[in-house]
Amino acid sequence: MSGKVWLVGAGPGDPRLITVMGMECLRQADAVVYDRLVNRLLLAEAPAHCVLIDVGKRADHHPIPQDRINAILIEQARLGRSVVRLKGGDPFVFGRGGEEAEALIRAGIPCEVVPGITSAIGGLARAGIPVTHRDFASSFHVITGHLRDGKDPHNWQVLAQLDGTLVILMGMSRLEDICQQLIAHGRSADTPAAVVMNASHPEQRMVLATLADLPERARLAGLAAPSLIAIGEVTSLALLQSL
Repeated sequence: MSGKVWLVGAGPGDPRLITVMGMECLRQADAVVYDRLVNRLLLAEAPAHCVLIDVGKRADHHPIPQDRINAILIEQARLGRSVVRLKGGDPFVFGRGGEEAEALIRAGIPCEVVPGITSAIGGLARAGIPVTHRDFASSFHVITGHLRDGKDPHNWQVLAQLDGTLVILMGMSRLEDICQQLIAHGRSADTPAAVVMNASHPEQRMVLATLADLPERARLAGLAAPSLIAIGEVTSLALLQSL
């Protein structure tokens, strides 16, 4: 008898930011297949009998390929288990949740998506940065800084001209190049920008700078992945810093 898979977003980091539905799924799971950025405190919410499977990836180091992760989900469900695929942020925002859902559907495995708070919004909010603001940004754009097969998928000419807030996930290894590309293609070097490391965690840290100065300021502060990069006038607010 086949089980079922829930693709659950764990939120930006703080375990309290998982949704009520996500927590309900976790507390009823027979197996949890989780990523590196999932807060380990959430795993303690799973039942005692639950099988915990770590499929975490790091930048440029994927010990378990995506095809194998898909196969694990299918295998666990075919054992008749209720399977939670626990992913940082939202499963459909650069989380490969779409690929996993496709694989499950092809295999005839019932699946359900439980949205999570993406770090692109929730992580910045916890740092006091609103992605939109009536006076500064009426739109926001989320892109990945991670390259596939060494290729740059971005049209920097277009990205540099976008109004609103630009949020870049998984981009710390390319921070200097990202800032240089945006400036070279027309974005002002004086544009306010920020890097937020460990967003929503107690050890959260942030650097505020201009687009031109951001890479050096982040380096001097020792900021590294996992971090969010935000570019736009809203970063100059950093509202919680004044409280």
